[in-house]
Amino acid sequence: MYKVGVLGGMGPLATMDLCNKIIYYTDAHKDNDHIHLIIDNNTEIPDRTEYILGRGEDPLKYLIKSAVTLENMGANFIIIPCNTAHYFYDNLCKFIGIPIINMIEETAKTIKDKYVGINKIILLSTEGTYKSKIYSKIFQKYDLEIISPEAEERKYVTKLIYNIKEGVLDSNISDFKKMINGLLRNNHVPIILGCTELPVAFERYRILDWDLIDPTKILAIKAINAAGGRVKDLNSNDLKFMKN
Repeated sequence: MYKVGVLGGMGPLATMDLCNKIIYYTDAHKDNDHIHLIIDNNTEIPDRTEYILGRGEDPLKYLIKSAVTLENMGANFIIIPCNTAHYFYDNLCKFIGIPIINMIEETAKTIKDKYVGINKIILLSTEGTYKSKIYSKIFQKYDLEIISPEAEERKYVTKLIYNIKEGVLDSNISDFKKMINGLLRNNHVPIILGCTELPVAFERYRILDWDLIDPTKILAIKAINAAGGRVKDLNSNDLKFMKN
């Protein structure tokens, strides 16, 4: 099997969430059936959203350093458990000789394949992801339209994301829930958890019984396949958010 490079640290809990999903969804009966992961949990990478909003340091050189490290350690391809970091995807690919699986592209492909007749999707993400339009630019190639919360409502998404990053796991999320319910009153479509902290948050708080699309899970399954592993036989809800 191929070796998978995990360019992580953005944040650490989201990185481990992806790795846990790779382990969980691998059809393995012994250690040797699992995927060989090389993980660089690089917590020195500056905040991607802060840079995109014009307030922070450019993280590209840090991303390049991690990617080159993973390549030099023998990774055959790289996965990145951070949606906003895909803003730097094209530039990052120029500096290494191995592929990087694009989580956002894989999410668009999977939605198009599995959600027949759906052409609008609600996106919950960081302000950096919203501003950079990295989802919209890719999704429009697949005739998929992104629906986002109003600018004033996005602060509730941001607060939830950064609470997870800061290890605050017992915050009041009533405003976030009201915002979600308001979105769903007018848009009866699936929701993309478009920040890798959001699957962690939704699992922690059991926020919503709805059709939730988890790009981290999609990336995990793609990585297993690309590495030559076997994916567990999943049911018809295989795109939905994993509930334990």
